[in-house]
Amino acid sequence: MYDDDDLASIREAREEFEAETLGPVLDRFGERKDRFATVSNLDVDRLYTPDDVADLDYLDDLGFPGEEPFTRGVYPTMYRGRTWTMRQFAGFGTATETNERFHYLIDEGQTGLSTAFDMPTLMGKDSDDPLTDGEVGKEGVAVDTLRDMEVLFEGIDVGEVSTSFTINPSAPVIYAMYVAIADQQGVPREELRGTLQNDMLKEFIAQKEWVIPPEPSLDLVTDVIEFAADETPKFNPVSVSGYHIREAGSTAVQELAFTLADGFAYVEDAIERGLAVDEFAPQLSFFFNCHNSFFEEIAKFRAARRIYARLMDEWYDADATASKQLKFHTQTAGQSLTAQQPLNNVVRVTIQALAGVLGGTQSLHTNSFDEALALPGEKAVRVALRTQQIIGEESGAADIVDPMGGSFAVEALTDETEQRTMEYLEEIREMGDGSMREGVLTALERGYFHREIQEASYEYQERVESGEEVVVGVNEFTIEEDTRPDILKVDETVEQRQRDRLAAVKDERDDDAVEAALSSVEDAIEAGENTMPAIVEAVKAYATMGEIMRVFEDAHGAYEEEIGLA
Repeated sequence: MYDDDDLASIREAREEFEAETLGPVLDRFGERKDRFATVSNLDVDRLYTPDDVADLDYLDDLGFPGEEPFTRGVYPTMYRGRTWTMRQFAGFGTATETNERFHYLIDEGQTGLSTAFDMPTLMGKDSDDPLTDGEVGKEGVAVDTLRDMEVLFEGIDVGEVSTSFTINPSAPVIYAMYVAIADQQGVPREELRGTLQNDMLKEFIAQKEWVIPPEPSLDLVTDVIEFAADETPKFNPVSVSGYHIREAGSTAVQELAFTLADGFAYVEDAIERGLAVDEFAPQLSFFFNCHNSFFEEIAKFRAARRIYARLMDEWYDADATASKQLKFHTQTAGQSLTAQQPLNNVVRVTIQALAGVLGGTQSLHTNSFDEALALPGEKAVRVALRTQQIIGEESGAADIVDPMGGSFAVEALTDETEQRTMEYLEEIREMGDGSMREGVLTALERGYFHREIQEASYEYQERVESGEEVVVGVNEFTIEEDTRPDILKVDETVEQRQRDRLAAVKDERDDDAVEAALSSVEDAIEAGENTMPAIVEAVKAYATMGEIMRVFEDAHGAYEEEIGLA
């Protein structure tokens, strides 16, 4: 964007500035520390000029919002048209308690629902399984059968609300239940909106929740993608999730690279299934973390859109504009929350949320200040939601499309993030001899992702313990007084009440119909057919989560992680 003469003049002027203006100040006062870096440990320069983005081509690298390469946003008006979806995570106890929280959030102005499930549900186990003792309803809502989903959405028109489901190994069952609820309410399936996380590759990399091995898990993800393309075209069948990769300790670049690798693996698996890329790719969505390094996070989101648009075109021959638009949800960094001085988390979350907005997110969850201690209470949830509303309505951040575009610092960081991300992507693809699908599976088998994240996490912790990385209230600016707020406590009777509800459903249902429906799921697996139609019928017969997932486990075996040494 600058000619050689202009750049030469800028370099000359910078040298003069450093000698005459900067030098004497450094000699006399120095700087706060010897090295400045992001949370991910990337060096940050003191000053950025046009010389740092000399190779930037405006039309090819930036362009305009709503046009390739979408660096500046996937929509031409962005938040001037409408703000991002404000989607606060909710789920605890039984479906009744969570339904009450849903209604509370809607009344407070939330524009989308986001559902947290308890550990038994996440792992595909029923509340009456002996392995679930002490876990039912503790970190999310317990859902055993369609009856629980009916209660969860009582008084809520699923045709009017967009709902996100944070669940992975048993995601197809929850999705089937939501489809069944739409059928019950008379909502056309093609009008159903929401997002299913359903990202199993990320589970094997970072979050470690699984039932069956990676390859059949990948097949099951693709079953959902294929079914959604046919039946629920407005519903996102997978949310490729970097959030948990970052929470496991990765850098921002690793988060982006490993997430995109997973996304491209799903694309390849669906294409191998026989789906045309433009048939399903518009429904794919992504989910990123937003940490404390403000400009690094904005750059990460902008680089993500540019890489995705280019590679969907070059690698997969995507033609439709929507197939090349990376649309994503953002959640502020749970890892950054501190139990010490928890009100400090309000400030952290605000900075992270603003970075997500300036980076062009499509929906946003802001963590509550008490989440380092427990599930969030109503007061903390309200503050978290108000944070988004103040950013959207009072800050002016939503009034300009890509206001950071053209910043020398942000553009330079965007370029660096893109370059480092591409190095990872090419390395993973090479492991699969040109296939990202095979590359990801090979990298899992070799323990590649785990080692990369472990090293990054260890380096970060070393910086915190040495004081190089300051965490306010933890290793600097500490106080002795007790600052813990009142926290939400899940009623200890929840487990028994949920088990009683499950027992009642089992007593009332038609056992022959359940057995026939489960046999249909088994038949679909054995025939290599899409299992989603059979799962939908099974949940409508009130087969339980555990019964359905056990069919898959019997067919494919339970997965136990073995990290290779290669």
